Amino acid sequence: MKVKEIMSKKVQWVSPDASLEKVAKLMNEFDIGSVPVCQDSNVLGLITDRDIVIRTVAEGKNPITVKAKDVMSTNVLKVSPDTDAHDAADKMAEHQIRRLPVVENGKLVGMLALGDLAIESIHIDEAGEALNDISQGIYH
Repeated sequence: MKVKEIMSKKVQWVSPDASLEKVAKLMNEFDIGSVPVCQDSNVLGLITDRDIVIRTVAEGKNPITVKAKDVMSTNVLKVSPDTDAHDAADKMAEHQIRRLPVVENGKLVGMLALGDLAIESIHIDEAGEALNDISQGIYH
C-alpha cells in the first residue's frame, strides 16, 4: 500500500510570517497537532503544538507577535505519495515522529499521521511499533 492511499489530502498550512496565535487557532479548528509552514506550497518547516508551548509560552514570548518561522522545525522529514506505507511507518518509528508531510515535485500534497497507518488493519502492528518507539524516546 502506498502513502497516497491513506494520507490526508486536505492539509492546512501557514506562511512563515503567520503568528503563532493563527497557527494555534488552526490547530484548534481542525483538531490537528502540527501545521506545515510553506511558501507557495513548498514545505519550509513544521510547527507542532509542543513547539508552541516549549519555544514560546514556556519562554514567556507572546504568541500574537511570534512568527511561525521563529519556532518551526526546519529539518523536516518528508515522504512522497508513492512511498510504501510500511517504509513510512519505519521512518516514523526511527525518527520518533507522529506526522510526515507528503511532498510531490517539491509541493505539499498531503500529511501522513500515525493514526492513518493504524486505520488500515494491515498496518496496525507497524503503527503500534512506531508509537511504542516514539513513546520510548520520550519516557526512557
